[in-house]
Amino acid sequence: MRCAKGIEARQVDELAINIDPIQVGGRLTDDAMNAVIAYGDGYSVCDNCRKPNRLDHISKPPIAEFHKDVAAWLNMDAVRTVPGARRGFQAVAHTYVQKGDPVLFTSLSHYTEFLAVEGAGGIACEIPANDQNKVTSDAAAFKIEEVKQQFGRAPVLAFIDHVDYQFGNMHDVKAIAKVCHQYDIPVLYNGAYTVGILPVNGRDLGVDFVVGSGHKSMAAPAPSGILATTTERAAEVFRTTAIIGDVTQRKFGIKEPDMMGCTLMGVTLIGMMASFPQVKERVKHFERELENNRIVVDGLLAVEGTKILSEMPRKHTLTRADTIGSFDKVAESHKKRGYYFSGALEEKGVTGVIPGATKIWKFNTYGMTQKQAVYLAEVFVEIARENGLAVKE
Repeated sequence: MRCAKGIEARQVDELAINIDPIQVGGRLTDDAMNAVIAYGDGYSVCDNCRKPNRLDHISKPPIAEFHKDVAAWLNMDAVRTVPGARRGFQAVAHTYVQKGDPVLFTSLSHYTEFLAVEGAGGIACEIPANDQNKVTSDAAAFKIEEVKQQFGRAPVLAFIDHVDYQFGNMHDVKAIAKVCHQYDIPVLYNGAYTVGILPVNGRDLGVDFVVGSGHKSMAAPAPSGILATTTERAAEVFRTTAIIGDVTQRKFGIKEPDMMGCTLMGVTLIGMMASFPQVKERVKHFERELENNRIVVDGLLAVEGTKILSEMPRKHTLTRADTIGSFDKVAESHKKRGYYFSGALEEKGVTGVIPGATKIWKFNTYGMTQKQAVYLAEVFVEIARENGLAVKE
């Protein structure tokens, strides 16, 4: 089945239970699917663009209202939509980081945060995670003092992930932000795995910036995301252009340099807007998502030799499993090696596990029903028994 010549139709979520770590929070709602068709043309949102000719001022469709709604939802003052969370990182880094400046990360930070700072010429200084793969405020304070001794000044910016992409662990951003502010370090909250998944209150967290990913966690097409900030920081990161052409004397009004004028045109923005009402509702029911995750985790742990490397009990649905002592033992002698595992899952209607992975791998149960969670737990147990692994009752 093809959607165009040479392009197969994608039916992953229609035909299987998808537990891919980065895909499940970005599945489009039915409204967003309809929006994709209606606004698929490149500049479709620009039909009614009027002076001052900027995306976040367009009232039809209600883009200006959407920006205000997202800011209020996150309890922040100003929002811009951006082509993915990484472009939010980039905008903030470009505003505050100069060549040779120390910038605070954690040892679990995403690579795109590093790239954003590298592009601005900054130097990465990591807060180490502890033995439980958690980042603490005490470790942040120690690292800041270490940076001050090395550079003679505090870091100019801090990138702190609320939920990291490696373990799905939840870190105490509020306490870490409080420490950073004692040194006048602005804090960027990386909410790629939280904004659109669970409640986020930027003002309560005490952060200067909230970055979210539309295509990872807000049921939006890719690439899309949001950058929210306080009134004080908005004047800096959303500053307007001052450049003037030396021949034409041209000026460009209220265009914003770090937004490159306008950001999301067409389907990415409208898809995010169309899903927003359901996204706002679903974050209120995150406990239900955690309960489904616990069902699946319990099923995995019933297979003797399996470990969960993420914090327990789980506080997020993104989970890292260690099956070296279970499913990987089968892979050692199986004719398909490690590929038997993903193959067996697919035969039972489960997809999203990296083919060949039987040692350390991640999964995400977000968005599944309780019935699907029970079935998935049973599938892990069935595959274990079919391959001679011991299962606890």
